[in-house]
Amino acid sequence: MSVLEKTVSDKYELVVGLEIHAQLSTLSKVFSSDSAAFGAEPNHHISTISLGHPGTLPRINKRAVEYAVKMGLACNCTINLNNSFDRKNYFYADLPKGYQITQDKSPVCLGGYVTVKLSNGTTKDLAIHHIHMEEDAGKSMHDNHHADSLIDLNRAGVPLLEIVTQPDMRSSEEAGQLLTEIRKILRYLDICDGNMEEGSMRCDANISVRLKGETAFGNRCEVKNLNSIRNVQRAIDHEFERQVRVIEAGGHIDQNTLNFNADTGETSVLRSKEMANDYRYFPEPDLMPLVLDKAYVENIRQSLPALPGQLYHKYLDLGLSDYDASVLTADKEVALFFEELTKHTSNYKAAAHLMMGAVKSYLNETGAHISDLAIKPTNLAGLIKLVEAGAINNTVASHKLLPAMMKSPEKTAEQLASDLNLLITTDGDDVSKFIQDALAKFPDKVKEYHKGKKGVLGLFMGDIMKSSKGKIDPQATNKLLIKALEEAK
Repeated sequence: MSVLEKTVSDKYELVVGLEIHAQLSTLSKVFSSDSAAFGAEPNHHISTISLGHPGTLPRINKRAVEYAVKMGLACNCTINLNNSFDRKNYFYADLPKGYQITQDKSPVCLGGYVTVKLSNGTTKDLAIHHIHMEEDAGKSMHDNHHADSLIDLNRAGVPLLEIVTQPDMRSSEEAGQLLTEIRKILRYLDICDGNMEEGSMRCDANISVRLKGETAFGNRCEVKNLNSIRNVQRAIDHEFERQVRVIEAGGHIDQNTLNFNADTGETSVLRSKEMANDYRYFPEPDLMPLVLDKAYVENIRQSLPALPGQLYHKYLDLGLSDYDASVLTADKEVALFFEELTKHTSNYKAAAHLMMGAVKSYLNETGAHISDLAIKPTNLAGLIKLVEAGAINNTVASHKLLPAMMKSPEKTAEQLASDLNLLITTDGDDVSKFIQDALAKFPDKVKEYHKGKKGVLGLFMGDIMKSSKGKIDPQATNKLLIKALEEAK
């Protein structure tokens, strides 16, 4: 962007609202007993209900309702105790009934917010308008046949939550952070795997611009079916620049539905944007109103696991840095492992250092996930205890003892350290010998030390560590080394 374009764009404010669709991890579909599993052969998870045959009747999946309430509570929403369903009418080949059962007038969750942290260190509460339950459509495939589109209805009827935000975001970063937090919450609650590449989490972005200081919203364009957080941000940035250019050239923003080309980073028009009256919503006549009670909601509230935001603040209170707390809570399994580890050691900083250092390096090198680790948190706590007691140093613990523990998870850290002869020697004669050997090996460096070059201490310590194979206490040895050098004058 040129300086002139930057100056022009500074006149305008970006306005973004998101519609996030999350496929719920139920065993069956939302209104039938058909399997909701991903990955089956096309049109294998179907029935007369999925196919919309006349005379078939839907029945609500209780687990889907439970998951919807969980998400609402996790997002600080008000749970609507009196729910109803509606028909959203439109014709498309992968919508067998010709309508979608959704919630229009009475969604299950109202209001709410999700707190995001931005790169400048500030936080922002991004408002949610509502969360509603609905069924997914099937899938159209346009590149598997030379002349025809193919329809797979396995996905038709899979339960969805649609999380609709307020037009509360003012940058692509805020939108990306909100998606990241929503995905973490879904995974912590274990109600959706959040895999955008497989389509179990999808996002539409409503994007408009207005002059800074204006309160009225401009015409918005909706970019459909964005399949990664990065592409959501790219589409928002592109649309901001495109809409500013159109307005500056005297043009008008048409309210269209857009497609985003991930290869070019550009948007194109799919169709004119539908309005609510285009869908001819009316109450679903085949489903009774869904009435929840306060005891039901409270039981679900009590069953909620610790959520990423709660654990983040907990770890700050334990004395961890903002960075450590953020990394540890980014992945649910890592956070759960760390939670278990902290039950067996009170040295939280050492535990975090171990998790983010040696353990993370091991996982990266082996291509394993933390859930694949055979070693138990209790054994890792034993390794921390050995370092705390001065029985082994950090380097040997990370590079020798930990790999051995991974291969022999049935043994304790102390057993393996003893078996491998890794425990720090407490024999003063052995330490003195290592020091004297190092001084004898580098007589010129001894002279340099006496001339004031204290930096040679590192050379001596490196040689001593190598000779002792790390089986010494570095701090105690360093003091003995200085004493020996002073006496060598």
